Amino acid sequence: MIKEFLSHGLFNLPWWGYVLYTFIVTQITILSVTIYLHRHQAHRALELHPIVSHFFRFWLWMTTGMVTKEWAAIHRKHHAFSDKVGDPHSPQVLGIKKVFWEGAELYQAEAKNKETMEKYGRGTPDDWLEKNIYTKHNKLGVVITLVINLIMFGPIGLTIWAIQMIWIPFHAAGVVNGIGHWFGYRNFENQDAARNIFPIGFWIGGEELHNNHHTFATSAKFSYKWYEFDIGWVWICILSKLGLAQVKKVNPVPHVKQIPNSTPDFATLEAIIVNRYNLMAQYAKALKQDYKNEIVRLQNNIKENISWNKVKIMLTKDQDQLTVDEQKTIQKLIANSALFKKIFTLRAEISSLWIRSNLSREELLAKLQDWCKKAEESGINHLRTFSMRLKATY
Repeated sequence: MIKEFLSHGLFNLPWWGYVLYTFIVTQITILSVTIYLHRHQAHRALELHPIVSHFFRFWLWMTTGMVTKEWAAIHRKHHAFSDKVGDPHSPQVLGIKKVFWEGAELYQAEAKNKETMEKYGRGTPDDWLEKNIYTKHNKLGVVITLVINLIMFGPIGLTIWAIQMIWIPFHAAGVVNGIGHWFGYRNFENQDAARNIFPIGFWIGGEELHNNHHTFATSAKFSYKWYEFDIGWVWICILSKLGLAQVKKVNPVPHVKQIPNSTPDFATLEAIIVNRYNLMAQYAKALKQDYKNEIVRLQNNIKENISWNKVKIMLTKDQDQLTVDEQKTIQKLIANSALFKKIFTLRAEISSLWIRSNLSREELLAKLQDWCKKAEESGINHLRTFSMRLKATY
C-alpha cells in the first residue's frame, strides 16, 4: 500500500489522464490571468462577482505566486510606453531574444520598481488577505501546490508542477509579450507594433489576439473579425449569463444607416473618431482595385517594386506612424500619379479629425463635411462610394 502510494500517489491514471489534468489546470491558470488580472484588474473592462474574483486570486497564488498589484502595474506601464523606451518588456526596444527567453526576469525586475508600483498599481486589492497572505507569502501557494501534486500523483506530480510553474512565464512573458509584438498579422495599424499571433485564441486564453487588444485596450472582448475566436470572451459571456460578471466595454463596431445623411452630422463625426482604425482599414480596402491597377501602370516610371499590399498598409497609417522609407515611397507615388496624390492627400487630411488640436466640434464637423465633398468630387468612384458610406456611419 505504501509502495503503491509512493509510486503513483492517490491516483494511478493512464498517461492521457495526466495530460488531461495538466491541460485543465494550466487552462484555468491562463483564464485567471486573462480574465482577472488582464481584463478585470489592469483595464477594468469588466466587473467580477467577489466570489469569482477571489477564486481567480486564490488560484493564481497557488499556481503562479504572482501579486495582483505587480501584474496590473507592469501591464499598465507597458500600455503607457508600448514599444517605446520605458516599456518594461518590448521586443522592439530590447530585442526579441531578450523578451522571449528572459521575459519572466524582466517582469521580476520591473516588479521591484517602487515608482511603477505606486503610479500604475492603484485600485488593486488591498485587503487583509492580500497584505498578510497573497503578497507577504506569495511563494507559499506554489509550495502547497507542489505538495498536493505529489500526494495526488506521486513522482509524476513533480513534472506536472514544473509545467504549471513555467506555463505563465513562457506563454505570457515570452509568447504574448515577445512574439505578440514581433510576429503575426495586424487588423489595425495602431500606435505600436502589437500583432495577432493567431486568429484562434484558444491555447492562451484569447491573448493571441494582441493587435486587437492594443487597438481597443479597454475592451473585454479581444476578437474582432468574424473568423477570430477568443475563448476568454466565451467564459466571460458564461459568467455574465450566471450573473457573476458584468461587461463594461467592448470594442466599437461602426454601424451604417440604410439611407446616408446628405451631410455628416455630429453622430457621424463621433463614430469616425471612435472607429478610426476600422474605418481606415476600410478606406484602404475600398480603393484596393484602383491602386492595384495604378501600380501596374507605374512600374516602368518609378522603377521600384512596390506591392499593392505595401500601399494598403501605408494607407491605414497616420502620418506620424509612417517610416522614413514609407514616406519616401509615398512621395514618389504622389509625384508620378494624380490618383495616388488624391488618395494619400485625403488620407492625411481625414486623420486631422482625431489628431489632438484646439479645434471645436463645429470646426471638426466642417472639416469632415469638406472632406466628404472633396472625396465625392475626386473622380474616383470607389472614393465617392466610401464617402457615401462614411456619411451613413453612426
